[in-house]
Amino acid sequence: MKSLLYVSLLFSLSINAQNTAAFSEGSSSPEGNLSDISWMEGNWSGEAFGGITEETWGPPQGGSMMFSFKLISEGKVSFYELGHIREVDETLVYELKHFHADLKGWEEKDEVQQFRLVKVDGDRVYFDGFTFEKISDDEINIYAEMENEDGSSEEVIFNFKK
Repeated sequence: MKSLLYVSLLFSLSINAQNTAAFSEGSSSPEGNLSDISWMEGNWSGEAFGGITEETWGPPQGGSMMFSFKLISEGKVSFYELGHIREVDETLVYELKHFHADLKGWEEKDEVQQFRLVKVDGDRVYFDGFTFEKISDDEINIYAEMENEDGSSEEVIFNFKK
């Protein structure tokens, strides 16, 4: 299933990496809080990987904003993501886990994908390999640096609307 997603990724969503930033090891994340990204709250939908995407972000509460993501392809769920952006030591961290349609996890039980805050710049919030961009109150882009099967990486864009 993963290889199918990566092949779809190569042919349908490739763009030049210009909207994401990498975290420099040895540096520290800038200050950040959930008000910097609170505009993500809501129910969003779009298209990616040849299917329909749904992403729901809860309000900033308890030091985090929780989200769920679902990809529907050929009328069936392909995979889910669950995660959050949370405040840690006066900055933000983006964390997530992937699940197959039957809710069996991709990552090991205690493993979490973690992306450190790189910078906040107006309506863009940059994490290591991910950028969240507010286009309007009803449209957002999420840019993601994704690894291909051959080890190279490509930037993809997810466009969502309310």
